[in-house]
Amino acid sequence: MIQVDRAHVMMLAEQNLISADIARQLLDCMTDLTAQRYRPLLSRPAPRGLYLMYEGYLIDRLGPDVGGVLHTGRSRNDLKATITSMRFRQWTLDFSEQASRLQGVLLSRARAYQSVLMPVYTHFQAAMPVTYGYYLLGVALAIGREIDAVQVAAEGLRTSPLGASAVAGTDLPICAARTAELLGFSDTTQHALDAVASRDVPLRILGAAASLTVALSRLATDLQLWSTVEFGFIAFPDRLVGGSSAMPQKRNAFLLEHVKAKPGQALGAWAAAASTTSSTSFTNSIEVGTEAIASIWHGLQAAENSVLLCQVLASGARPVVGRMSERTATGFTSATSLANRLVQHGVPFRTAHHMVGDAVRKAIDANSTSLTDFGPPGWLDDIGLADQDLAALMRAHLFGGGPGAFTRAHEAAVDSWTVHRQWAERWRKSEAAAAVALEKAVATMTGQGEPLSGPEQGPT
Repeated sequence: MIQVDRAHVMMLAEQNLISADIARQLLDCMTDLTAQRYRPLLSRPAPRGLYLMYEGYLIDRLGPDVGGVLHTGRSRNDLKATITSMRFRQWTLDFSEQASRLQGVLLSRARAYQSVLMPVYTHFQAAMPVTYGYYLLGVALAIGREIDAVQVAAEGLRTSPLGASAVAGTDLPICAARTAELLGFSDTTQHALDAVASRDVPLRILGAAASLTVALSRLATDLQLWSTVEFGFIAFPDRLVGGSSAMPQKRNAFLLEHVKAKPGQALGAWAAAASTTSSTSFTNSIEVGTEAIASIWHGLQAAENSVLLCQVLASGARPVVGRMSERTATGFTSATSLANRLVQHGVPFRTAHHMVGDAVRKAIDANSTSLTDFGPPGWLDDIGLADQDLAALMRAHLFGGGPGAFTRAHEAAVDSWTVHRQWAERWRKSEAAAAVALEKAVATMTGQGEPLSGPEQGPT
């Protein structure tokens, strides 16, 4: 609030709506209050809200002729909307950076494990040979799109609501562009009613963040299943598992269950916020500006926790190479490749499908994992697949985004990760520049810095 107030006071002085002396007194008082960590406010009653309690303090300390001018040309409505946007801006930048870090972890592990053979599953049945790195790359690409959605939703936070006043702007000659500049916004509102009535941007941010938690819950489901003894594909270090209070043998990957549960909280918060907003009048209201926003914060916290947990889980999970390789072989994951190779040698696909399927059934009946002896004599020799090298079959899947095209997909995902990081970095720099400009303007106004030239020059 005081950050907004400092920018507002500077603008009022520059627009000659208050004197430079009054501006200096207000700014000095705010500086002193901040230095005391707001202790003078802690014992003051606030029956009409935080702002009026704080304004009352300024009036008591500086007198009504000084403290009473702070609210010139604005309302609690546009002030609250601005503070809300600034808080969401900080959260979104932090979240985007953490989500990008998770994306980087997934991409790093994908590259490290791009040759670790494993079966991919459909309908919980072994399907085709891929690699653990290929699986992680797929998740990383999905997460990248969710980060895209969060960042697109956050673009709405670049517009400053300050200047909308109570609901219809003001007839005082304020300069909303100046306060927007000093607070790190790139644009000003074009419609005062929309500025104070709407909280659609935070709702969209939560929707995008909730969608990200859904994707992460699917990763968590796979990792939990694969870490069971029955699968034995994934091992977690001791720091990422917990024991049982009664059963000494247990190694529970319980953190994954938290990740699986987070979409319920995030989506529930979205539903609560949307329901609270629904059917309210399109104007400033407690239901939207306070109650709905409170629900949104709960959902965003769940999304943030999901991302932070997945950083350590994706980083700590280790593939059990031997078990993955064994199951790739015993799951007959080469079957589709065999059928496709027969197609390349002139056999109609449905015929090839039946031939290989019949060989699989016979091999299972014989308790064998090899298909060589369960088709026509030499049938695999004729197509050059007698040895059925699973890694080679996997690498041959070059088309349609298969694991053989891992490098190209990984490079595209890294490019996406770079864009995500740069988006946050640019916005951080823009914020920092605005903060410096505000500090310089305040220092000049209070006599602690050199006079500024150009549009930052205040009245003398």
